[in-house]
Amino acid sequence: MDNFIQKIEKFIEILIDHKGYIKVLEGLKNTLLIAVLGLIIGIVIGTVIATIRVLPKYKVLPRVLNTICSLYVALFRGTPVVVQLLVFYYVMLPLWNAHMTGVQVAILVFGLNSGAYISEIMRSGILSVDQGQMEAGRAVGLSFGTTMIKIVIPQAVKNILPTLGNEFIALIKETSVVSFVGAADLYVAFNYIGSNSYEFMVPYLTMAIIYIILVLIISLGIKIMERSLRKSDRRH
Repeated sequence: MDNFIQKIEKFIEILIDHKGYIKVLEGLKNTLLIAVLGLIIGIVIGTVIATIRVLPKYKVLPRVLNTICSLYVALFRGTPVVVQLLVFYYVMLPLWNAHMTGVQVAILVFGLNSGAYISEIMRSGILSVDQGQMEAGRAVGLSFGTTMIKIVIPQAVKNILPTLGNEFIALIKETSVVSFVGAADLYVAFNYIGSNSYEFMVPYLTMAIIYIILVLIISLGIKIMERSLRKSDRRH
């Protein structure tokens, strides 16, 4: 017990006296930034891909676009996100002679990766909406795109909201690998504290608790949104 207390005291010393909390706050900020912006990019890409994949395949263009989208989804779902980070940062950027920070690369790669998964989530949500909604929109003179944006997709989002919440949680947890491209996340912050205190048990336990708290907050937010949407449906 005394040994554990000593470890906690050493952890607090590095955290406060050596200003380790600055790195923790920076890591938390980067973790949330990567996850939130990655999710937003993923929702945009996923919605576009899902819309393309549910298009009628009577013409050549929709078939070509569907093939491209299928390859995109297979590529990003078929490789680990850490491999995508490494390839983009250490292979693609030098080939393009471009410069991006580790955080920027992480946001982009997580967004592209999330887009592949959200496209399937969104596609299932669109298919769960009654076909009569699309027919009703077209019957009153709306184009396919307008009907999708104003009628079908909003209803699809309601159906897939819990799954989108799970995707956000997965993104939060997966950010622990962004240190491979030099981005300072929570893992980097607590690893710094552990390296300076020569004791990793308390820093890693604290890091785990922070991740759990983040997940609980997100889960609570999703439940509140679900309740709000259900109330809105009952009023209508």
